[in-house]
Amino acid sequence: MENGHIFLIGFMGAGKSTVAKTIRRLYGMQYLEMDKKIADEAGMSISEIFQEKGEEAFRKMETGLIRRLAGEKNMVVSCGGGVPMRAENVEEMRKQGTIVWLTASPETIFGRVRGRHHRPLLEGHMNLDYISSLMEERRPKYEKAADIQISTDGKTLEEIAAEIYQRTAQNKLYKNSECTGAEQSQKHNP
Repeated sequence: MENGHIFLIGFMGAGKSTVAKTIRRLYGMQYLEMDKKIADEAGMSISEIFQEKGEEAFRKMETGLIRRLAGEKNMVVSCGGGVPMRAENVEEMRKQGTIVWLTASPETIFGRVRGRHHRPLLEGHMNLDYISSLMEERRPKYEKAADIQISTDGKTLEEIAAEIYQRTAQNKLYKNSECTGAEQSQKHNP
């Protein structure tokens, strides 16, 4: 809460990376692409990590990276699509900032990811039905994790970035007032 990270979550193709870069450009925040950072540190692509080490090892790398972000300040973080599936990730992100769930329709997602081969969970399943099913499977975890939900359908990058920046600032004020209220109630009720 104090260092004010913005964690962008959502299904692959929802626009997390592109929106994060736009926020960096417009608002001067530091930017981190989790998948790229993990791939760089491992010296292999995400697909190779899945093949050679397995999905569980990759998920542990994600958790470790989120924990290390506690030492950073005011960063916009593009999270991998599976990050909110682990409760410990959500808990750690909540401590560090605001979690923003970017949504898009299955048709929009399919249009954005079609023909790309760097998404291991879609290999061999690059179709609208599979994407819709996986999105629906993940929906409850995204909803539970999110402080803020923003649709990316039909909006420019600048509109999405401005909405995130404004709503995140409002959420920080709300969280700070909750902290202040809790602190005050503890002072009055030891």
